[in-house]
Amino acid sequence: MTSTQAAREPFVARTLRKAARLLGPAGVFFKGFLKNPVMVGAVMPSSRRTIDRMLSKVDWDNCRLFVEYGPGVGTFCRPVLEKLRRDGRLIVIDTNPDFIAYLSRIIPDGRFTAIHGSAADVEEIVRAHGFDHADYVLSGLPFSTLPPGVGPEIMAATHRVLRPGGAFLVYQYTARARALMGRYFRHVDKGFEPLNVPPCVLSWGWKD
Repeated sequence: MTSTQAAREPFVARTLRKAARLLGPAGVFFKGFLKNPVMVGAVMPSSRRTIDRMLSKVDWDNCRLFVEYGPGVGTFCRPVLEKLRRDGRLIVIDTNPDFIAYLSRIIPDGRFTAIHGSAADVEEIVRAHGFDHADYVLSGLPFSTLPPGVGPEIMAATHRVLRPGGAFLVYQYTARARALMGRYFRHVDKGFEPLNVPPCVLSWGWKD
């Protein structure tokens, strides 16, 4: 950035950019929250216990494509890649270009693809990358605060893109998403993780 561009940049934007640079992943995450709290939904990344519990039901031997909505700064990305088979793929989708640029820079894994786009377009994104379906989809999107109609659209698209026996893994800070999940997934496993900021409601919706 040139000195002229820096002078024209709004003070808040400069402050957020500097915070992200100084604080690393936490700064990038907090910047994303301040820019669009409706889509990020939390001020801190998920705890390791939340990550381990959410991923505990995945059959990694039979997972070729894992999709994540709203990856943020990649809190789940590295744990997923650690477990994912060598010929597997992880596709993450986020509407925030800052998160996508950050993840593309810090994760040099050939199995990893970061897409700037909407979770509602997951079917087209999956097909564009050579797959007919996803085995698992993970989401931390705040369904209770999404614009009207977006939540059901994402749920329906997710159910369609999953293979039979696959699952939609959802972690939220309220239980409201479960009622919506129940309209698309007949079998929903339920959990709760108190050691998270804030405490986290966990759900696994299985496609018959």
